[in-house]
Amino acid sequence: MIPVNVTINRKDGNYKRTVIACFIQAVYLLELDRQDNRSNEKALAPKWWIPFKYKLVETLRDERDGSIFAAILEWDRAAALADFAVMRPSGAPRAILALRGTLLKSPTIRRDIEDDLRFLAWESLKGSVRFNSGLKALRSASEKYGSSNVCMGGHSLGASFALQLGKAMAIQGRYVETHLFNPPSVSLASSLKNLGEIAGTMLNKVRSMLPLSGEKTTNSDDHMSKSVMTLGSKQWVPHLYVNDCDYICCYYTDQDGAEETSVEKENAKTCTGKLFVLSKGKQKFLEAHGLEQWWSDDLELELAINNSKLISRQLKSLYSLPPSLQSPNKGR
Repeated sequence: MIPVNVTINRKDGNYKRTVIACFIQAVYLLELDRQDNRSNEKALAPKWWIPFKYKLVETLRDERDGSIFAAILEWDRAAALADFAVMRPSGAPRAILALRGTLLKSPTIRRDIEDDLRFLAWESLKGSVRFNSGLKALRSASEKYGSSNVCMGGHSLGASFALQLGKAMAIQGRYVETHLFNPPSVSLASSLKNLGEIAGTMLNKVRSMLPLSGEKTTNSDDHMSKSVMTLGSKQWVPHLYVNDCDYICCYYTDQDGAEETSVEKENAKTCTGKLFVLSKGKQKFLEAHGLEQWWSDDLELELAINNSKLISRQLKSLYSLPPSLQSPNKGR
Protein backbone atom coordinates (compact mmCIF):
# COMPACT_ATOMS: atom_id res chain seq x y z
CA MET A 1 0.00 0.00 0.00
CA ILE A 2 2.85 2.38 0.70
CA PRO A 3 4.92 4.05 -2.07
CA VAL A 4 7.76 1.87 -3.27
CA ASN A 5 10.45 4.32 -2.08
CA VAL A 6 9.13 4.68 1.49
CA THR A 7 10.50 2.41 4.18
CA ILE A 8 8.63 2.16 7.50
CA ASN A 9 11.29 2.13 10.18
CA ARG A 10 9.82 3.55 13.37
CA LYS A 11 13.23 3.66 15.05
CA ASP A 12 14.77 5.78 12.29
CA GLY A 13 15.52 9.38 13.27
CA ASN A 14 14.03 10.53 9.98
CA TYR A 15 10.78 8.65 10.55
CA LYS A 16 8.78 11.73 11.57
CA ARG A 17 9.90 13.68 8.48
CA THR A 18 8.90 10.75 6.28
CA VAL A 19 5.48 10.39 7.92
CA ILE A 20 4.63 14.09 7.70
CA ALA A 21 5.71 14.32 4.05
CA CYS A 22 3.52 11.30 3.26
CA PHE A 23 0.56 12.85 5.06
CA ILE A 24 0.94 16.05 3.06
CA GLN A 25 0.94 13.94 -0.10
CA ALA A 26 -2.27 12.39 1.19
CA VAL A 27 -3.87 15.85 1.36
CA TYR A 28 -2.93 16.51 -2.27
CA LEU A 29 -4.57 13.20 -3.17
CA LEU A 30 -7.64 13.87 -1.03
CA GLU A 31 -8.36 16.89 -3.19
CA LEU A 32 -7.59 15.01 -6.41
CA ASP A 33 -9.82 12.14 -5.26
CA ARG A 34 -12.58 14.71 -4.69
CA GLN A 35 -12.11 16.24 -8.12
CA ASP A 36 -12.14 12.86 -9.87
CA ASN A 37 -15.00 11.45 -7.74
CA ARG A 38 -12.87 8.59 -6.41
CA SER A 39 -14.13 7.05 -3.18
CA ASN A 40 -13.83 3.92 -1.07
CA GLU A 41 -11.56 1.32 -2.64
CA LYS A 42 -10.69 3.56 -5.62
CA ALA A 43 -9.42 6.45 -3.50
CA LEU A 44 -5.67 7.06 -3.67
CA ALA A 45 -5.19 9.09 -0.49
CA PRO A 46 -5.73 6.46 2.28
CA LYS A 47 -2.71 4.38 1.32
CA TRP A 48 -0.53 7.29 2.40
CA TRP A 49 -1.66 7.16 6.05
CA ILE A 50 -3.00 3.65 6.76
CA PRO A 51 0.45 1.94 6.83
CA PHE A 52 1.59 4.37 9.52
CA LYS A 53 -1.40 3.48 11.77
CA TYR A 54 -3.06 6.86 11.57
CA LYS A 55 -6.64 7.67 10.60
CA LEU A 56 -8.28 10.63 8.92
CA VAL A 57 -10.53 12.51 11.36
CA GLU A 58 -11.13 15.84 9.63
CA THR A 59 -10.70 17.46 6.23
CA LEU A 60 -10.40 21.24 5.99
CA ARG A 61 -12.17 22.78 3.02
CA ASP A 62 -11.87 26.20 1.45
CA GLU A 63 -15.34 27.70 1.74
CA ARG A 64 -14.75 29.65 -1.47
CA ASP A 65 -14.49 26.64 -3.80
CA GLY A 66 -15.01 23.60 -1.57
CA SER A 67 -11.49 22.28 -2.15
CA ILE A 68 -9.62 20.27 0.48
CA PHE A 69 -6.47 22.11 1.52
CA ALA A 70 -5.61 20.39 4.81
CA ALA A 71 -6.45 17.44 7.02
CA ILE A 72 -6.15 16.27 10.61
CA LEU A 73 -4.88 12.72 11.14
CA GLU A 74 -4.82 10.99 14.52
CA TRP A 75 -3.01 7.93 15.85
CA ASP A 76 -5.24 4.90 15.22
CA ARG A 77 -4.80 2.81 18.36
CA ALA A 78 -7.21 0.10 17.19
CA ALA A 79 -5.34 -0.40 13.92
CA ALA A 80 -2.02 -0.43 15.76
CA LEU A 81 -3.22 -3.07 18.23
CA ALA A 82 -4.52 -5.18 15.36
CA ASP A 83 -0.98 -5.14 14.00
CA PHE A 84 0.44 -5.96 17.46
CA ALA A 85 1.84 -2.44 17.88
CA VAL A 86 1.07 -1.81 21.54
CA MET A 87 2.86 1.54 21.85
CA ARG A 88 3.11 4.54 19.59
CA PRO A 89 6.59 5.01 18.10
CA SER A 90 8.77 7.24 20.26
CA GLY A 91 8.04 10.86 19.43
CA ALA A 92 5.05 10.06 17.22
CA PRO A 93 2.39 12.75 17.73
CA ARG A 94 -1.19 11.97 18.68
CA ALA A 95 -2.44 14.24 15.89
CA ILE A 96 -0.95 15.84 12.78
CA LEU A 97 -2.22 18.78 10.75
CA ALA A 98 -1.04 18.45 7.13
CA LEU A 99 -1.42 21.26 4.57
CA ARG A 100 -0.95 20.89 0.84
CA GLY A 101 0.52 23.42 -1.56
CA THR A 102 -0.69 24.79 -4.88
CA LEU A 103 -2.56 22.46 -7.24
CA LEU A 104 -2.52 23.64 -10.83
CA LYS A 105 -5.93 22.17 -11.60
CA SER A 106 -8.90 24.19 -12.81
CA PRO A 107 -11.08 23.61 -9.70
CA THR A 108 -8.39 24.91 -7.33
CA ILE A 109 -5.92 27.06 -9.22
CA ARG A 110 -7.69 30.42 -8.78
CA ARG A 111 -7.89 30.25 -4.99
CA ASP A 112 -4.45 28.67 -4.61
CA ILE A 113 -2.82 31.34 -6.75
CA GLU A 114 -4.72 34.06 -4.89
CA ASP A 115 -3.15 32.92 -1.62
CA ASP A 116 0.26 32.51 -3.29
CA LEU A 117 0.09 36.15 -4.38
CA ARG A 118 -1.20 37.22 -0.97
CA PHE A 119 1.91 35.79 0.71
CA LEU A 120 4.24 37.13 -1.96
CA ALA A 121 2.79 40.62 -1.63
CA TRP A 122 2.52 40.89 2.16
CA GLU A 123 4.31 37.88 3.73
CA SER A 124 1.06 37.23 5.56
CA LEU A 125 -1.85 34.86 5.00
CA LYS A 126 -4.09 36.07 7.78
CA GLY A 127 -6.60 37.50 5.33
CA SER A 128 -7.26 34.03 3.90
CA VAL A 129 -10.20 31.90 5.01
CA ARG A 130 -7.77 28.97 5.07
CA PHE A 131 -5.76 30.62 7.85
CA ASN A 132 -8.82 30.99 10.08
CA SER A 133 -9.98 27.43 9.40
CA GLY A 134 -6.51 26.01 9.98
CA LEU A 135 -6.02 27.93 13.21
CA LYS A 136 -9.36 26.70 14.55
CA ALA A 137 -8.47 23.07 13.76
CA LEU A 138 -4.99 23.41 15.25
CA ARG A 139 -6.32 24.95 18.46
CA SER A 140 -8.91 22.20 18.77
CA ALA A 141 -6.30 19.44 18.38
CA SER A 142 -3.98 21.18 20.85
CA GLU A 143 -6.75 21.48 23.43
CA LYS A 144 -7.67 17.82 22.97
CA TYR A 145 -4.20 16.32 23.16
CA GLY A 146 -1.92 19.11 24.36
CA SER A 147 0.27 21.11 21.99
CA SER A 148 3.28 18.88 22.74
CA ASN A 149 1.37 15.92 21.28
CA VAL A 150 0.40 17.70 18.07
CA CYS A 151 2.55 18.20 14.99
CA MET A 152 2.04 20.25 11.83
CA GLY A 153 3.54 20.09 8.35
CA GLY A 154 3.08 21.87 5.06
CA HIS A 155 4.56 21.94 1.57
CA SER A 156 5.07 25.05 -0.56
CA LEU A 157 1.97 27.23 -0.03
CA GLY A 158 1.00 24.84 2.76
CA ALA A 159 4.37 25.54 4.41
CA SER A 160 3.57 29.26 4.34
CA PHE A 161 0.29 28.58 6.11
CA ALA A 162 2.01 26.29 8.63
CA LEU A 163 4.57 28.99 9.39
CA GLN A 164 1.86 31.57 10.01
CA LEU A 165 -0.23 29.17 12.10
CA GLY A 166 2.76 28.13 14.18
CA LYS A 167 3.59 31.77 14.92
CA ALA A 168 -0.01 32.48 15.91
CA MET A 169 0.04 29.55 18.34
CA ALA A 170 3.45 30.53 19.74
CA ILE A 171 2.14 33.99 20.57
CA GLN A 172 -0.40 32.27 22.81
CA GLY A 173 2.34 30.21 24.45
CA ARG A 174 1.41 27.01 22.60
CA TYR A 175 4.38 25.45 20.84
CA VAL A 176 3.44 23.08 18.04
CA GLU A 177 6.25 21.19 16.33
CA THR A 178 6.22 22.37 12.74
CA HIS A 179 7.86 20.95 9.59
CA LEU A 180 8.03 23.18 6.51
CA PHE A 181 8.91 21.61 3.16
CA ASN A 182 10.01 23.98 0.39
CA PRO A 183 8.67 27.06 2.22
CA PRO A 184 8.40 30.06 -0.12
CA SER A 185 10.86 32.80 0.72
CA VAL A 186 10.72 36.52 0.09
CA SER A 187 14.16 37.77 -0.91
CA LEU A 188 15.97 40.30 1.21
CA ALA A 189 17.88 41.37 -1.87
CA SER A 190 17.12 44.85 -3.13
CA SER A 191 16.67 43.57 -6.67
CA LEU A 192 13.37 41.96 -5.65
CA LYS A 193 11.88 44.85 -3.68
CA ASN A 194 9.38 45.63 -6.42
CA LEU A 195 8.19 42.03 -6.65
CA GLY A 196 5.76 42.45 -3.76
CA GLU A 197 4.19 45.50 -5.39
CA ILE A 198 3.76 43.62 -8.66
CA ALA A 199 2.21 40.67 -6.84
CA GLY A 200 -0.14 43.03 -4.97
CA THR A 201 -1.36 44.49 -8.24
CA MET A 202 -1.89 41.02 -9.70
CA LEU A 203 -3.76 39.93 -6.57
CA ASN A 204 -6.13 42.89 -6.83
CA LYS A 205 -6.85 41.99 -10.45
CA VAL A 206 -7.54 38.35 -9.49
CA ARG A 207 -9.81 39.40 -6.63
CA SER A 208 -11.74 41.78 -8.89
CA MET A 209 -12.72 38.80 -11.06
CA LEU A 210 -13.94 36.75 -8.09
CA PRO A 211 -17.14 36.98 -6.01
CA LEU A 212 -16.84 38.95 -2.78
CA SER A 213 -16.10 36.63 0.13
CA GLY A 214 -16.29 39.08 3.00
CA GLU A 215 -12.67 38.41 3.94
CA LYS A 216 -10.66 40.91 5.88
CA THR A 217 -7.18 41.58 4.57
CA THR A 218 -4.27 42.03 6.91
CA ASN A 219 -1.22 43.60 5.37
CA SER A 220 1.28 42.90 8.12
CA ASP A 221 2.06 41.15 11.35
CA ASP A 222 2.54 44.44 13.20
CA HIS A 223 -0.11 43.67 15.81
CA MET A 224 1.89 40.59 16.81
CA SER A 225 4.93 42.66 17.76
CA LYS A 226 2.79 45.00 19.87
CA SER A 227 2.32 42.31 22.51
CA VAL A 228 5.06 41.66 25.01
CA MET A 229 5.33 37.91 25.48
CA THR A 230 6.75 36.11 28.43
CA LEU A 231 8.27 33.09 26.73
CA GLY A 232 10.91 32.25 29.32
CA SER A 233 13.64 30.01 27.99
CA LYS A 234 11.34 28.15 25.63
CA GLN A 235 11.15 29.05 21.98
CA TRP A 236 9.21 27.88 18.97
CA VAL A 237 11.73 26.31 16.58
CA PRO A 238 10.27 25.33 13.19
CA HIS A 239 11.99 22.75 10.99
CA LEU A 240 12.59 23.97 7.43
CA TYR A 241 13.54 21.69 4.56
CA VAL A 242 15.07 23.51 1.60
CA ASN A 243 16.55 22.35 -1.69
CA ASP A 244 19.24 24.81 -2.73
CA CYS A 245 18.19 24.43 -6.39
CA ASP A 246 14.63 25.55 -5.62
CA TYR A 247 14.49 29.26 -6.42
CA ILE A 248 11.20 29.63 -4.53
CA CYS A 249 12.78 28.84 -1.17
CA CYS A 250 16.51 29.33 -1.82
CA TYR A 251 16.68 32.66 0.03
CA TYR A 252 16.43 30.82 3.34
CA THR A 253 20.06 29.84 2.79
CA ASP A 254 21.11 33.45 2.14
CA GLN A 255 23.29 34.82 4.92
CA ASP A 256 23.68 38.22 3.30
CA GLY A 257 21.44 41.20 3.93
CA ALA A 258 21.09 44.49 5.69
CA GLU A 259 22.74 44.92 9.09
CA GLU A 260 20.45 45.00 12.09
CA THR A 261 20.29 48.21 14.07
CA SER A 262 21.71 48.29 17.58
CA VAL A 263 18.16 48.62 18.96
CA GLU A 264 17.11 45.43 17.18
CA LYS A 265 20.17 43.62 18.44
CA GLU A 266 19.58 44.80 21.99
CA ASN A 267 15.89 43.99 22.23
CA ALA A 268 15.38 40.94 20.00
CA LYS A 269 16.08 37.49 21.37
CA THR A 270 17.83 34.91 19.24
CA CYS A 271 15.39 33.70 16.58
CA THR A 272 16.09 30.09 15.77
CA GLY A 273 14.96 27.59 13.21
CA LYS A 274 16.32 24.21 12.19
CA LEU A 275 17.21 24.64 8.55
CA PHE A 276 17.88 21.41 6.64
CA VAL A 277 19.47 21.99 3.23
CA LEU A 278 19.46 19.39 0.47
CA SER A 279 22.13 19.71 -2.21
CA LYS A 280 21.92 17.39 -5.19
CA GLY A 281 23.67 19.46 -7.78
CA LYS A 282 21.83 20.90 -10.74
CA GLN A 283 18.14 19.96 -10.80
CA LYS A 284 15.04 21.01 -12.68
CA PHE A 285 12.65 23.25 -10.74
CA LEU A 286 9.80 20.73 -10.48
CA GLU A 287 12.18 18.16 -9.03
CA ALA A 288 13.81 20.61 -6.60
CA HIS A 289 10.43 21.94 -5.42
CA GLY A 290 8.72 18.55 -5.29
CA LEU A 291 7.44 16.90 -2.12
CA GLU A 292 8.58 13.41 -3.11
CA GLN A 293 12.21 14.09 -2.23
CA TRP A 294 11.38 14.60 1.45
CA TRP A 295 9.87 11.20 2.25
CA SER A 296 12.97 9.39 1.10
CA ASP A 297 14.85 7.73 3.97
CA ASP A 298 18.32 8.09 2.44
CA LEU A 299 18.61 11.88 2.23
CA GLU A 300 21.87 13.58 3.04
CA LEU A 301 20.78 16.83 4.68
CA GLU A 302 23.00 19.60 6.00
CA LEU A 303 21.71 21.12 9.25
CA ALA A 304 22.28 24.85 9.58
CA ILE A 305 20.99 26.68 12.67
CA ASN A 306 20.83 30.42 13.29
CA ASN A 307 22.47 31.43 10.03
CA SER A 308 19.43 32.48 8.03
CA LYS A 309 18.52 36.16 8.14
CA LEU A 310 15.14 35.34 6.60
CA ILE A 311 14.24 32.99 9.46
CA SER A 312 15.27 35.65 11.95
CA ARG A 313 13.19 38.22 10.14
CA GLN A 314 10.08 36.02 10.14
CA LEU A 315 10.39 34.98 13.79
CA LYS A 316 11.64 38.25 15.24
CA SER A 317 8.13 39.48 16.03
CA LEU A 318 7.77 36.59 18.47
CA TYR A 319 10.62 37.75 20.65
CA SER A 320 10.92 41.51 20.12
CA LEU A 321 9.73 44.12 22.57
CA PRO A 322 7.28 46.72 21.27
CA PRO A 323 8.78 50.14 20.41
CA SER A 324 7.42 51.71 23.59
CA LEU A 325 9.52 49.33 25.71
CA GLN A 326 12.67 49.31 23.61
CA SER A 327 15.79 50.93 25.04
CA PRO A 328 16.87 54.09 23.21
CA ASN A 329 19.86 53.78 20.95
CA LYS A 330 22.76 55.10 22.96
CA GLY A 331 25.54 56.91 21.25
CA ARG A 332 29.10 55.88 21.72
